[in-house]
Amino acid sequence: MTIRSTVNVVFHDARVIDPLLGRDGVGDVVVLDGIIVERPGEVPAGCVHVDCRGLVIAPAFVDLHCHLREPGFEEKETVASGTAAAAAGGFGVVCCMPNTRPPLDSAARADAFSEIVRRDARVRVLPIAAVTLGRRGQALVDIRALASAGVAGFSDDGDYVADTVVMRDALSQAMGLGLPVIDHAQDGRLVAGGVLNEGHVARRLKLRGMPAEAEELAVARNIALARLTGGHVHIAHITTARAVEMVRRARNEGVWVTAEVAPHHMLLTDDDAMMLDSTGVPRFVNQAKVNPPLRTRDDVAAVVRGVSEGVIDAIATDHAPHTLEDKSGSPGEAAFGISVFETALASALTASEQTDLSLARVVHCLTAGPAAVLKEGMVRPCLEPGSPASLVLFDPETKWTVDVSRFLSKGRNTPLEGRTLQGRVIATFVDGSCAFVSDSVFGERTGQRMLNPDGGDAVDPLPDIPNATQER
Repeated sequence: MTIRSTVNVVFHDARVIDPLLGRDGVGDVVVLDGIIVERPGEVPAGCVHVDCRGLVIAPAFVDLHCHLREPGFEEKETVASGTAAAAAGGFGVVCCMPNTRPPLDSAARADAFSEIVRRDARVRVLPIAAVTLGRRGQALVDIRALASAGVAGFSDDGDYVADTVVMRDALSQAMGLGLPVIDHAQDGRLVAGGVLNEGHVARRLKLRGMPAEAEELAVARNIALARLTGGHVHIAHITTARAVEMVRRARNEGVWVTAEVAPHHMLLTDDDAMMLDSTGVPRFVNQAKVNPPLRTRDDVAAVVRGVSEGVIDAIATDHAPHTLEDKSGSPGEAAFGISVFETALASALTASEQTDLSLARVVHCLTAGPAAVLKEGMVRPCLEPGSPASLVLFDPETKWTVDVSRFLSKGRNTPLEGRTLQGRVIATFVDGSCAFVSDSVFGERTGQRMLNPDGGDAVDPLPDIPNATQER
């Protein structure tokens, strides 16, 4: 699929939400030759005029946590397919984790990955390097060399850095470079062999559970080390009520700790990991197997409240694509992970519809919030005049049914298949180029199609949404 190289578009009467610039109100956004401009006295001929009444324009989203799988697991995802899916989800920047084959644990490997990104990426990709060599939890990587190679942080994601001395040293060294250490905060020894949250659903299914205490012990340890070193620890995919309260207290004490939540941990509970088969027997839903696991209703309410109250800084996808084979077999054999890019916004908005979480706060946690977790100046998601257009246009009210056959990601693994969600991305622009557009909606709103300059198909993998503006 070809990306349109430059665009001339006037977005009329959108709700413009830009947390960094403090903007939230109805207005126009003008993009000329890919650059956001103050509205000129006379708009050049040939501009696409988009009726955005009822729609939202925001800076393109920033994802702190995803898995692009390349190199080594290209059957699950590639940089090309993953970033296409990210653009369809409204993301203009994604930070990818290093649990690849080989893992990203040296400057040379970071340079090799950057070549793949330059060749194939549709959105901006910031690599996260491993904390330890081979992600084995023992010897620290060369933090300074990897920082010079352009990594955005350090994480052994998928594995907890269990060695306290290694984690202390990582925080100390990364602090001097302004980079976060991102921890999969879950004591692996306590969850070994577990399939889902330890609770009533696990007991009913007679499956080994993964206790919330495994996360809470790790979060407490990480907070203590951040306090000791003054370093920046970022808690990946936080899920429990007590962990959220630990982060709240630590922040109030001035400890440099930030946190993210995945959209599925805002919307789904461990009840969604169980279904009744045709005979009425309860069965585990392999597509809902994720690490950390889906938690209780009380935990879900607590993390959503943490987002609303500013305890949790970012909504991060933890996009983890797998093949159908990966997710098949017994509960113990199925892989952990959910494909999230293309349902992230809708999951968060559907969760917010059920709570008092505001749309403005959701946008903040997809833009300014995650940008603030990264090194200052690394990412600046805003709609500032004079900057290349990196923005997302979405309808916050449209309801749609998840159809994994329409995903651009190779990963079709989601428990949301067939569910109705609220909120849909219409277009994503990255650095002045159109990275994704649902041309059916653009046609409805503009009377013309956003065709590619080579005359090929528009970037439009989504089905038509008839009368989308009437579904509110």
